[in-house]
Amino acid sequence: MANILAADLYCDIPADTRHRWREYVPGLTVVLLGTLAAGFLSDHYGAPLTLMALLLGLALNFLSSDKRLLPGLGFASRTLLRWGIVLLGMRVTAAQIADLGPVALLCAIAIVALTIGSGVLAARWLKLGTNFGLLAGGSVAICGASAAMALATTLGSRRVNDANLSLVLVGISAMSATAMMLYPVAAHMLGLSDMQAGFLLGASIHDVAQALGAGYAYSVGAGQIAAIVKLSRVALLAPILAIITLFLRDERRERIGVPWFVVGFFGLAGVNSLGLIPSVAAGLSTQAASALLAAAVTATAIRSPLANLMKTGARPILTILAATIVAFLLSLLAALLAIR
Repeated sequence: MANILAADLYCDIPADTRHRWREYVPGLTVVLLGTLAAGFLSDHYGAPLTLMALLLGLALNFLSSDKRLLPGLGFASRTLLRWGIVLLGMRVTAAQIADLGPVALLCAIAIVALTIGSGVLAARWLKLGTNFGLLAGGSVAICGASAAMALATTLGSRRVNDANLSLVLVGISAMSATAMMLYPVAAHMLGLSDMQAGFLLGASIHDVAQALGAGYAYSVGAGQIAAIVKLSRVALLAPILAIITLFLRDERRERIGVPWFVVGFFGLAGVNSLGLIPSVAAGLSTQAASALLAAAVTATAIRSPLANLMKTGARPILTILAATIVAFLLSLLAALLAIR
């Protein structure tokens, strides 16, 4: 009960859906098996773990009609997600951000802000609303599926539902994979230096693994720069979540405090920056974060109302595409004009 109350950040879980621990077992068992299967496919075929978790979850969507599974699925998609976000702080250190340099760092921050803004404008123009724009634009701007899950849990299910989140996860996965293949080719055609190419790839590709893959496919030097730039974007996740909560209000029109998982993210990143955590523990924490996020993606996909996914047509994908194009063009402009 205590875990559920802690997870119910914005009172999105009705009182009658809080259950005894035994009632979580069936749903969590399904999520565990789905996540393990996704991990097997990811390891053996080189596909992103979150993409495999999403596809397997959608394939198991028919299980959402079984009410015995709902408590466990809800717990995985909320509480496990929040702990995964906390552990993401282990991927970031202050030294990594400082190594980027002030000009490149300011460019990265500006690109993130303008990409989120473009997502909001595109969503409002397509009549999808500001909240969907924040979800789509923020996912493109920061770190793909991980950011999508974090933003969705911060906005709350009253503002973005599981159908919205599933659409963003599908669009982000497809566009990030496409970017990983096309952006290094574009960088070669433009004759970019390793520093310029690394910045372009790290500042514009959605998912962490694919940004790094594209960087190292260009060159070792570009891969190192892409890693620093991408992790700098990941570090912006917590400030963005904190800023969003400042503008959210509950039904009593009172401001909502910064979520505990954002504070946890900052705390772990700070401790990691001081070098107090052994490298083995940091590696295990990173793996645990990936596993928890994959479990949350699996549960969310199972719970998604697929019938609602088809009602919005191409508009959600167009929103993600607009933000993706803006991120690429801004990153390219910064690489050409400001990065040497």
